[in-house]
Amino acid sequence: MSAGFKCKQFFVGHDQCAMKVGTDGLLLGAWTSLANTRSAGAALLDIGTGSGLISLMLAQRAPDARVHAVELDANAARQAEYNFQQSPFAKRLQLLKGDILTYQPAERYALIVSNPPFFDNALLSTDLQRNHARHTASLPLVLLLAKAAELLAPGGSFALVLPEQAADAFSQLAEARGWFAIASCQVLSRADKAPIRRLMQWQRVPCQHRQQQLLIHNDDGSYTEQYRQLLRDFYLKF
Repeated sequence: MSAGFKCKQFFVGHDQCAMKVGTDGLLLGAWTSLANTRSAGAALLDIGTGSGLISLMLAQRAPDARVHAVELDANAARQAEYNFQQSPFAKRLQLLKGDILTYQPAERYALIVSNPPFFDNALLSTDLQRNHARHTASLPLVLLLAKAAELLAPGGSFALVLPEQAADAFSQLAEARGWFAIASCQVLSRADKAPIRRLMQWQRVPCQHRQQQLLIHNDDGSYTEQYRQLLRDFYLKF
Protein backbone atom coordinates (compact mmCIF):
# COMPACT_ATOMS: atom_id res chain seq x y z
CA MET A 1 0.00 0.00 0.00
CA SER A 2 1.37 3.41 -0.94
CA ALA A 3 2.16 6.03 1.65
CA GLY A 4 -0.95 7.88 2.67
CA PHE A 5 -3.59 8.56 5.26
CA LYS A 6 -6.14 6.03 6.51
CA CYS A 7 -9.59 7.28 7.42
CA LYS A 8 -12.40 5.21 8.89
CA GLN A 9 -14.06 4.55 5.52
CA PHE A 10 -11.31 5.13 2.94
CA PHE A 11 -7.56 5.37 2.33
CA VAL A 12 -5.88 8.39 0.68
CA GLY A 13 -2.62 7.61 -1.08
CA HIS A 14 -0.58 10.80 -1.51
CA ASP A 15 2.98 9.81 -2.42
CA GLN A 16 2.56 11.18 -5.98
CA CYS A 17 1.13 14.53 -4.81
CA ALA A 18 3.11 17.67 -4.08
CA MET A 19 0.89 18.48 -1.11
CA LYS A 20 0.23 15.62 1.27
CA VAL A 21 -2.88 15.04 3.36
CA GLY A 22 -2.84 17.73 6.04
CA THR A 23 -4.90 19.55 8.60
CA ASP A 24 -6.18 22.20 6.14
CA GLY A 25 -7.90 19.66 3.92
CA LEU A 26 -9.23 17.59 6.81
CA LEU A 27 -10.74 20.66 8.46
CA LEU A 28 -12.32 21.95 5.25
CA GLY A 29 -13.80 18.57 4.38
CA ALA A 30 -15.33 18.15 7.83
CA TRP A 31 -16.35 21.76 8.59
CA THR A 32 -18.03 22.81 5.34
CA SER A 33 -21.81 23.02 5.64
CA LEU A 34 -23.78 20.73 3.33
CA ALA A 35 -27.07 22.49 4.03
CA ASN A 36 -27.85 23.20 0.36
CA THR A 37 -26.75 19.81 -0.99
CA ARG A 38 -29.44 17.53 0.44
CA SER A 39 -31.39 16.92 -2.76
CA ALA A 40 -30.80 13.55 -4.41
CA GLY A 41 -28.14 13.72 -7.08
CA ALA A 42 -26.84 17.14 -6.07
CA ALA A 43 -23.50 17.91 -7.72
CA LEU A 44 -20.48 19.11 -5.70
CA LEU A 45 -17.18 20.37 -7.08
CA ASP A 46 -13.69 20.15 -5.55
CA ILE A 47 -11.27 22.57 -7.24
CA GLY A 48 -7.63 21.46 -7.10
CA THR A 49 -8.40 18.15 -5.45
CA GLY A 50 -4.78 16.96 -5.08
CA SER A 51 -4.98 13.49 -3.52
CA GLY A 52 -8.78 13.63 -3.54
CA LEU A 53 -9.09 13.88 0.25
CA ILE A 54 -11.79 16.57 0.39
CA SER A 55 -13.83 14.93 -2.37
CA LEU A 56 -13.76 11.64 -0.47
CA MET A 57 -14.81 13.35 2.75
CA LEU A 58 -17.71 15.09 1.01
CA ALA A 59 -18.80 11.85 -0.63
CA GLN A 60 -18.87 10.18 2.79
CA ARG A 61 -20.82 13.04 4.37
CA ALA A 62 -23.32 13.46 1.49
CA PRO A 63 -24.37 9.93 0.48
CA ASP A 64 -26.82 11.15 -2.19
CA ALA A 65 -24.47 13.61 -3.86
CA ARG A 66 -22.18 13.31 -6.86
CA VAL A 67 -18.70 14.82 -6.47
CA HIS A 68 -16.62 16.13 -9.36
CA ALA A 69 -12.94 16.84 -8.70
CA VAL A 70 -10.69 18.93 -10.95
CA GLU A 71 -6.91 18.63 -10.80
CA LEU A 72 -4.33 20.19 -13.14
CA ASP A 73 -1.25 18.20 -12.09
CA ALA A 74 -1.06 14.89 -13.96
CA ASN A 75 0.51 12.86 -11.14
CA ALA A 76 -1.94 14.11 -8.53
CA ALA A 77 -4.87 13.52 -10.90
CA ARG A 78 -3.84 9.89 -11.44
CA GLN A 79 -3.47 9.34 -7.72
CA ALA A 80 -6.80 10.98 -6.90
CA GLU A 81 -8.55 8.86 -9.51
CA TYR A 82 -7.00 5.71 -8.04
CA ASN A 83 -8.04 6.78 -4.53
CA PHE A 84 -11.59 7.32 -5.81
CA GLN A 85 -11.73 3.92 -7.50
CA GLN A 86 -10.60 2.16 -4.31
CA SER A 87 -13.16 3.94 -2.12
CA PRO A 88 -16.72 2.87 -1.22
CA PHE A 89 -17.96 5.97 -3.07
CA ALA A 90 -16.39 5.24 -6.48
CA LYS A 91 -19.66 5.43 -8.42
CA ARG A 92 -20.35 8.97 -7.17
CA LEU A 93 -16.85 10.39 -7.70
CA GLN A 94 -15.46 11.72 -10.98
CA LEU A 95 -11.94 13.01 -11.59
CA LEU A 96 -11.47 15.65 -14.28
CA LYS A 97 -7.87 16.26 -15.28
CA GLY A 98 -7.34 19.82 -16.48
CA ASP A 99 -7.40 23.54 -15.71
CA ILE A 100 -10.41 24.76 -13.73
CA LEU A 101 -10.22 28.11 -15.58
CA THR A 102 -11.10 26.40 -18.88
CA TYR A 103 -13.59 23.93 -17.36
CA GLN A 104 -17.04 24.33 -18.96
CA PRO A 105 -19.46 21.76 -17.52
CA ALA A 106 -23.10 21.50 -18.57
CA GLU A 107 -24.36 21.59 -14.98
CA ARG A 108 -23.95 23.93 -12.04
CA TYR A 109 -22.88 22.98 -8.52
CA ALA A 110 -24.72 23.16 -5.20
CA LEU A 111 -21.37 23.36 -3.40
CA ILE A 112 -17.87 24.25 -4.55
CA VAL A 113 -14.88 23.68 -2.26
CA SER A 114 -11.20 24.45 -2.64
CA ASN A 115 -8.01 24.24 -0.64
CA PRO A 116 -6.30 26.69 -2.98
CA PRO A 117 -2.67 27.70 -3.46
CA PHE A 118 -2.07 30.65 -1.18
CA PHE A 119 1.59 31.68 -1.16
CA ASP A 120 1.82 34.98 -3.04
CA ASN A 121 5.23 36.61 -2.66
CA ALA A 122 7.08 33.68 -1.12
CA LEU A 123 10.25 32.25 -2.61
CA LEU A 124 9.63 29.55 -5.19
CA SER A 125 11.26 26.17 -4.74
CA THR A 126 12.97 24.08 -7.42
CA ASP A 127 10.04 21.62 -7.28
CA LEU A 128 7.65 22.81 -10.02
CA GLN A 129 4.88 20.45 -8.89
CA ARG A 130 5.02 21.86 -5.38
CA ASN A 131 5.05 25.43 -6.70
CA HIS A 132 1.81 24.81 -8.61
CA ALA A 133 0.20 23.37 -5.50
CA ARG A 134 1.30 26.14 -3.12
CA HIS A 135 1.58 29.42 -5.04
CA THR A 136 -1.22 31.69 -6.27
CA ALA A 137 0.56 32.21 -9.59
CA SER A 138 -0.96 28.87 -10.64
CA LEU A 139 -4.50 29.99 -9.67
CA PRO A 140 -4.94 33.64 -8.62
CA LEU A 141 -7.68 33.97 -6.02
CA VAL A 142 -9.52 36.62 -8.03
CA LEU A 143 -9.84 34.16 -10.92
CA LEU A 144 -10.88 31.37 -8.54
CA LEU A 145 -13.68 33.60 -7.23
CA ALA A 146 -14.85 34.43 -10.74
CA LYS A 147 -14.89 30.78 -11.76
CA ALA A 148 -16.76 29.75 -8.62
CA ALA A 149 -19.41 32.41 -9.37
CA GLU A 150 -19.73 31.06 -12.91
CA LEU A 151 -20.12 27.43 -11.83
CA LEU A 152 -22.32 27.86 -8.77
CA ALA A 153 -25.99 26.86 -8.89
CA PRO A 154 -28.63 29.24 -7.52
CA GLY A 155 -28.61 28.95 -3.74
CA GLY A 156 -25.21 27.26 -3.79
CA SER A 157 -22.11 28.09 -1.73
CA PHE A 158 -18.33 28.21 -2.02
CA ALA A 159 -16.07 27.05 0.83
CA LEU A 160 -12.29 27.37 1.15
CA VAL A 161 -9.46 27.57 3.65
CA LEU A 162 -6.72 30.22 3.73
CA PRO A 163 -3.98 31.35 6.10
CA GLU A 164 -5.40 33.80 8.62
CA GLN A 165 -3.17 36.63 7.37
CA ALA A 166 -4.59 36.24 3.83
CA ALA A 167 -8.22 35.79 4.84
CA ASP A 168 -9.05 39.47 5.44
CA ALA A 169 -7.73 40.48 2.03
CA PHE A 170 -9.66 37.64 0.40
CA SER A 171 -12.84 38.65 2.24
CA GLN A 172 -12.55 42.21 0.93
CA LEU A 173 -12.03 40.81 -2.56
CA ALA A 174 -15.07 38.55 -2.28
CA GLU A 175 -17.36 41.22 -0.86
CA ALA A 176 -16.37 43.64 -3.61
CA ARG A 177 -17.44 41.03 -6.16
CA GLY A 178 -20.87 40.35 -4.70
CA TRP A 179 -20.21 37.46 -2.31
CA PHE A 180 -21.69 37.20 1.19
CA ALA A 181 -20.10 35.25 4.05
CA ILE A 182 -22.26 32.47 5.49
CA ALA A 183 -19.74 31.27 8.06
CA SER A 184 -16.11 31.62 9.01
CA CYS A 185 -13.93 29.83 11.55
CA GLN A 186 -10.57 30.95 12.88
CA VAL A 187 -8.31 27.95 13.53
CA LEU A 188 -5.78 28.07 16.39
CA SER A 189 -3.19 25.37 17.06
CA ARG A 190 -3.14 26.30 20.80
CA ALA A 191 -4.97 28.81 22.98
CA ASP A 192 -1.84 30.96 23.45
CA LYS A 193 -1.10 31.16 19.71
CA ALA A 194 -2.46 33.46 17.03
CA PRO A 195 -4.93 32.00 14.50
CA ILE A 196 -3.18 30.10 11.72
CA ARG A 197 -6.02 29.39 9.26
CA ARG A 198 -9.52 30.59 8.48
CA LEU A 199 -12.25 28.38 7.10
CA MET A 200 -14.83 30.34 5.10
CA GLN A 201 -18.08 29.65 3.27
CA TRP A 202 -19.67 32.17 0.90
CA GLN A 203 -22.80 32.57 -1.19
CA ARG A 204 -24.21 35.04 -3.71
CA VAL A 205 -27.21 36.30 -1.72
CA PRO A 206 -27.25 38.26 1.56
CA CYS A 207 -27.21 36.21 4.74
CA GLN A 208 -26.25 36.28 8.40
CA HIS A 209 -22.55 35.64 9.00
CA ARG A 210 -21.81 32.99 11.64
CA GLN A 211 -18.31 33.36 13.16
CA GLN A 212 -16.51 30.63 15.12
CA GLN A 213 -13.14 29.63 16.53
CA LEU A 214 -11.62 26.17 16.55
CA LEU A 215 -8.81 25.13 18.90
CA ILE A 216 -6.88 22.05 17.79
CA HIS A 217 -4.63 21.26 20.79
CA ASN A 218 -4.95 21.42 24.54
CA ASP A 219 -2.06 22.79 26.62
CA ASP A 220 -0.67 19.26 27.00
CA GLY A 221 -0.60 18.73 23.22
CA SER A 222 -3.60 16.42 23.08
CA TYR A 223 -6.48 17.11 20.71
CA THR A 224 -9.32 19.22 22.08
CA GLU A 225 -12.79 17.75 22.35
CA GLN A 226 -13.94 20.33 19.80
CA TYR A 227 -11.44 19.04 17.25
CA ARG A 228 -12.26 15.42 18.05
CA GLN A 229 -15.96 16.02 17.51
CA LEU A 230 -15.35 17.66 14.14
CA LEU A 231 -13.12 14.84 12.84
CA ARG A 232 -14.67 11.88 14.66
CA ASP A 233 -16.18 10.36 11.51
CA PHE A 234 -12.77 10.28 9.81
CA TYR A 235 -9.88 9.85 12.26
CA LEU A 236 -9.16 6.26 13.21
CA LYS A 237 -7.60 7.39 16.50
CA PHE A 238 -10.85 9.04 17.59
